[in-house]
Amino acid sequence: MGGLAVLARERGHRVTGCDAGVYPPMSTQLEAQGIELIEGYGEAQLALEPDLFVIGNVVSRGNPLMEAILDRGLPYVSGPQWLGEHVLQDKWVLAVAGTHGKTTTASMLAWLLEDAGLNPGFLIGGVPLNFGVSARLTDSSFFVIEADEYDTAFFDKRSKFVHYRPRTAILNNLEFDHADIFADLGAIETQFHHLVRTVPRLGRLVVNGVEPALERVLARGCWSELERFGVADGWQAVPLDGQSAEAIDTHFGVSLRGEPVGEVEWNVQGAHNQMNALAAMAAARHVGVVPAQAAQSLSSFQSVKRRMEVRGTVNGVTVYDDFAHHPTAIRTTVAGLRRRLDAQTRNASTGSMSTDGVSTGHKASLQPVPRILAVLEPRSNTMKLGVMKAQLPDSLRGADLVFGYGAPAGCDALGWDLAEALAPLGDTAHAFGDIDALVAAVARSARPGDHVLVMSNGGFGGVHDRLLKALALPVRAGGAAA
Repeated sequence: MGGLAVLARERGHRVTGCDAGVYPPMSTQLEAQGIELIEGYGEAQLALEPDLFVIGNVVSRGNPLMEAILDRGLPYVSGPQWLGEHVLQDKWVLAVAGTHGKTTTASMLAWLLEDAGLNPGFLIGGVPLNFGVSARLTDSSFFVIEADEYDTAFFDKRSKFVHYRPRTAILNNLEFDHADIFADLGAIETQFHHLVRTVPRLGRLVVNGVEPALERVLARGCWSELERFGVADGWQAVPLDGQSAEAIDTHFGVSLRGEPVGEVEWNVQGAHNQMNALAAMAAARHVGVVPAQAAQSLSSFQSVKRRMEVRGTVNGVTVYDDFAHHPTAIRTTVAGLRRRLDAQTRNASTGSMSTDGVSTGHKASLQPVPRILAVLEPRSNTMKLGVMKAQLPDSLRGADLVFGYGAPAGCDALGWDLAEALAPLGDTAHAFGDIDALVAAVARSARPGDHVLVMSNGGFGGVHDRLLKALALPVRAGGAAA
C-alpha cells in the first residue's frame, strides 16, 4: 500500500494514508515522498474529503474508518484493482509470483531491465538497493510487479495477482502458506491457476521446473509460451570449467537448454538466489534483454533491504536483518549464510599468497569457526496459528544458537508454546517473551567472529539496534572485554 501511494503521487494525485504501527523502511520512504501518514483509523479522517479511498487487505469489517465509509456510501476500491485500472492498463506487465523470493526476484528483474536501458516502472514489496525506492512510475512500456497470492481485500477474496494481467509471469515456487485464508495447498494452487488463465497466448510463463505443486498447476491448463528453470531442458546454473562445487555460490555459468548463455559473478549468497536469478534472466529475455547482458547486470545487483542486510558490526559481531518467516525461507537463509561462512573459513585456513608468490601460511586456521546465532520472531499469520511450528526446529538446525521471541498476551501473541516447539533443538535454543531479556541473552552469548541473524517479517521492536547497543557494552559474555 505504501508503494501504491508513491505511484498515485507520481500520477499527480494528492495522497494521504493511514495505518497502525508503520515501521522503516516504508515509513521513511513515505516521508521522503511527502506523503502524509496518519496513525490509526479514526473516523475523523473523513474530513479530508478524498475523491477515493484505496483499501488495503489489512482493513476488515469493524475498522472504524471503513465502517464510516460504508455508512456514508463513499467511493472505495481495493489497492490491486486501482493499480490494475490506473497504472497497469497499457503496460507490458512482468509479474513475479511464488511463496518465496518474490521481492528479491522482482528486484533482480527490474534491475536487469534498468541496466539494459528499458527504464521500467515497478512495484515491489521491499526496497531494492539499486533503486532506493519500492515503487516508481515511468513512461516505459514495461512494469515489474511483485504478484502476491494473498487475498485482495475484505470485499474481494481473490488473490491480488488476478488484477495484474501480466504478459510475462514468473512462478517461482509454491508451498503452503497463509493458513489464515487458505485451507490447504490445493486452494493456493487454484489461485495460481487463476493467474495462469490471465496470461495471453503470446505471453510467457517462466516456471520453476522442480516444483511439483507448479506442475500440478500447469496440468490444469496452460495456454501461453512456457519456459522452465532449474532443469536441463530449460535454464540452469552450472559450474564453470575447473570450478569447485563451493565456488559456484558466487560465480557460476548459466545455460539455456544445455547451451552456455552467460556467466554470473556476484555477492548474493545461496542456491535459492541462483534460482531467482535464472527466473529473472528468463523473464528479461522475453522483453529483449539478451542473457549475456543480463548475467553481466547481475554482477552489480545490490539485493534488497531486509534481505541479509548487514545492520552493523560491533566488537567483531555482525548483525543481519532478514525478512524470512516461513520455515523454508528460514532454512535457506540460514543455509546460505552457513555456506558463505564455511567457504570463508576454508579460504582463510589455506592461507593466502603474498605479492612475491610465497604462501603467508595458515595462521587463519587458528581462528574459531564463525557461529550463527539465529534470532527469530514467528510473527506471520500462518506462524501465529501454529500450522508450521513443527517445522521450525529443522529449519533452524543450521544455526549454532537459537533465540526465539513469542510476543506476550495481546494482538501479536502466539497461540502456542514457542519453548515447547523449539525443544527438539535442546540446549541450543531459548525462547523469550520479553525483548530486553532476549537481547541480553544474545549479547551474553555472542563472541567475536559470530554472526547474529535476525529473522522477522515485522519491525521486531527495533531489536537490531538494541542488539548493536548491547554488543557495544564494555563487558559481555563470560566477562569478555570489548
